Amino acid sequence: MEVELNNKDIKLENTKAQMRKGVLELCVLSIIAEEEAYPSDIIKKLKDSKLIVVEGTLYPLLNRLKNADLLDYSWRESTSGPPRKYYAITGAGKSVLDELLLTWEELNTAVHRSTANLDK
Repeated sequence: MEVELNNKDIKLENTKAQMRKGVLELCVLSIIAEEEAYPSDIIKKLKDSKLIVVEGTLYPLLNRLKNADLLDYSWRESTSGPPRKYYAITGAGKSVLDELLLTWEELNTAVHRSTANLDK
C-alpha cells in the first residue's frame, strides 16, 4: 500500500531525523566506550536502537571525532578480507562523553517535565 506524504508529513520526518542526528554523537561515543568497535558493528547497534544510520552518515562523524582527539583507531587483521579499522575512545573522548551524558540527563528531565501533563 502506497502512502502519500503531504508537506506536513515531510516536515515531521525532517524534525524526527534532526532529533536522531542530535544524539548520534552521544550514542556513537557510548558504543565505542563499551569496547573498541568496527564501523559496521556501530551501525548495527544504532539500527537495533532505531537510530537509523547509513555509512555515509557514520564515517564523517567518526573522522570528526578522531580529528578532535576523542577517538583513536587501530588496524586489525581480518579473516575475511583486508585489515579492519577499529575505533577506541580516548581519555578526552571519555571526558566529553561524561559531559554529554550529563547534558542528556538534564535535557531528558526538562523534556519530561515539559511534556508530563500532555494527554497520551
